[in-house]
Amino acid sequence: MAIPGNLLSAATESMDPTYTGWRARLNAALSSGTGGRNGPKCLTVKSAASGETQAETVTAYTVSAGQAYQVFADSSGASEPERIGLEWLTSSMVPVGSITWSLPTATASASWHRVGVAGVAPAGASRVRIVLSSTPSAGAVSHYWENVYLGAPFRTTGNLFSFGTETPEIDTSAWAAGANTTVSRQAPMASWAVDWYWAGGHVLALTATGAGTASATTVENPTVTAGTEYWGYAYLSPPTTGSSVWLELRYFNGAGTQLSATRSTLAPASTGYQRQRVSAVAPAGAVTCRLAVGMDSATAAQVMRVEQAVVTVAPTVQAGTVLPYADANFEQGVVGWTKTSGVATIARSTPWGSVALDGAYSLTVSSSTATASTIRSAKFPLPAGSGGLGFRVLFGESVTAGGWTITRGIRWYSAADADLGLTATSAAAVPTPGWWLLSTDQTAPAAATQAAVELTLTATATSSVINLDRVALWQALPLITVVPQAASASVTVTLRELTAGDLIRVYRVTSDGTRTLVRGPVGLLDGTTTVASDFMVIEDYEAPLLTPVSYRVELVDAATGGISTRLTGLVTVVHADRNEVWLKDPGAPQRNTKVVVKSAPNWQRAIEQAAYRVAGRRAPVVLSDVRGGLEGELVIWTRTDEERAALHWLLNPGDVLLWQAAPGMGVDDMYVSVGQATESRVGGPATELWREWTLPLTEVDMPTTVGVGGSAGRTWQDVLTEFPTWEAVRDTYATWEALFLDRRG
Repeated sequence: MAIPGNLLSAATESMDPTYTGWRARLNAALSSGTGGRNGPKCLTVKSAASGETQAETVTAYTVSAGQAYQVFADSSGASEPERIGLEWLTSSMVPVGSITWSLPTATASASWHRVGVAGVAPAGASRVRIVLSSTPSAGAVSHYWENVYLGAPFRTTGNLFSFGTETPEIDTSAWAAGANTTVSRQAPMASWAVDWYWAGGHVLALTATGAGTASATTVENPTVTAGTEYWGYAYLSPPTTGSSVWLELRYFNGAGTQLSATRSTLAPASTGYQRQRVSAVAPAGAVTCRLAVGMDSATAAQVMRVEQAVVTVAPTVQAGTVLPYADANFEQGVVGWTKTSGVATIARSTPWGSVALDGAYSLTVSSSTATASTIRSAKFPLPAGSGGLGFRVLFGESVTAGGWTITRGIRWYSAADADLGLTATSAAAVPTPGWWLLSTDQTAPAAATQAAVELTLTATATSSVINLDRVALWQALPLITVVPQAASASVTVTLRELTAGDLIRVYRVTSDGTRTLVRGPVGLLDGTTTVASDFMVIEDYEAPLLTPVSYRVELVDAATGGISTRLTGLVTVVHADRNEVWLKDPGAPQRNTKVVVKSAPNWQRAIEQAAYRVAGRRAPVVLSDVRGGLEGELVIWTRTDEERAALHWLLNPGDVLLWQAAPGMGVDDMYVSVGQATESRVGGPATELWREWTLPLTEVDMPTTVGVGGSAGRTWQDVLTEFPTWEAVRDTYATWEALFLDRRG
């Protein structure tokens, strides 16, 4: 699999089919090895004698001085550690300064492990070369390399922190040590998945200088919005499994005074890297935040390691749920959940990763006797006007000992916190084994403005244990809705309560039963696209004008192949003026534009033919290929400078376009390629705004692999985090479109 954004070619990255992008640099011979991770091959660097061996890329890649670049690779060497470096060069291939080296890995390992470093291209540098290095103690020692990346630093989309805070690949300047602590970076032997690109070769290391608490905090204090829930997470590696290591999200006001701190303590399953999460709503007055990490009751010289520190807006377990992430997923404890009756105990599961539906923890309910116990969440505000509306509770459960029955309900409260009572199901046996999703729909009383999830759990045997996770409470809305959008000549299809991991297939269906696949982010939604969350919005810009259509959605279970189907009613895209047509770019709907038609094409259909005249025979022998599609010239008008600019923007990429006219105009919707376009004045004074365009059209097939272009989650916050000034943004991106799509120059 090619690494996104890699400046290296696929062959130089993966060593497949061979290593032609690499050459020996020092004391080495190169060959093609087997057992690679990113494809079957890898690069073998064999030492000619004892001492340092080096290999380098044949190509020196173009860089911009002052911009940060990251390099990483997966390596394997049973007898010696290794390092990787960036050699900065001028345009004349003269080295600029010294090589930016990673730290050597702490230990040798025959297992594939990550090696990496990042650095800022120095003044005068316009090219860079990757250098691979190891130092065997003898000749004929082989070291292996694979999965090499060079390019812009990998950082988590939406992270409020910059790359330097997320990972110490450049240095540790983005972190400040607390009392009793020194901060450094290390390069331990760490094995990450081949396609996990957010882990480099270095980790942040907190070393306790004496007994007690050791901690560090981010230097950056990004802006937050009061009332918004944020979450932080990082990979933590404790010094021992008995260590108390933690992650803390802190909020500050405009004067820098700390307003709150929410801590999440790791329950370590090992001394390896385990992702710990913490979440909290920014309190009133909060302006900035910081992330802190630490360990309590440390002994002198103990080391805690940290990788991939992130703070971003907290995800929702279910679209529209009123439960915050912390109360829904139990990653930092039981939070607002309480036991209101019975003998059962509630606690966060332990250790990390032992039992969870989402994240690494769940709520463990244990009953020593075969009796009933009731647990209840904190109460949370409902959307305005919720009285009389239907709400749904959904949660995951897994019985890990004994047996249970369960009553699922919602307890309602007024604005004055008056208890309005419980609406609930009757008791039912809990299904086993494994994780199951249970739900109930209940109607809110007229005065309800708040609600809590309430479950009555009855153990059917002594020493029974049940785990709960991913609890959600939301207003029950239709599973699928469709809304026509007249302004953009499109249809918005909204899907709710999806199952992440399913495959999705979406058809547009006309009144005669014809089905046409609808386009998604990476191409047609043909059953190969994976559902990423429970909520999905599809914008169909290729729906016909003034024609009733419905939609058929098929959700395919990736494991079993089972299909569930959702159907919509009929909707129609409005089109007011029959003299206007739409010209649309299927892959970039932001370019779509509406124009006035002066004259429709006089169509021709080309055909390849050859006529052979046989001596003595009146009729020739004609050999023909199949007749081609329609070809002709569409003549249109633009009426303003804005329409003219929009049409230029549409035509500039030369993409296949969709031409849509109102039914009854003698033209079906068709995909066309536009040849050399002519823009002419229509006469009158020089200030006349109207223009006449002649567009040579050739009918083509519908593009099937083109996805609807967009930012793929990229936000202005990412731009704000990555670039200190607008000048830096302007120097990086050639156009606003390049900024929108993160296509760097």
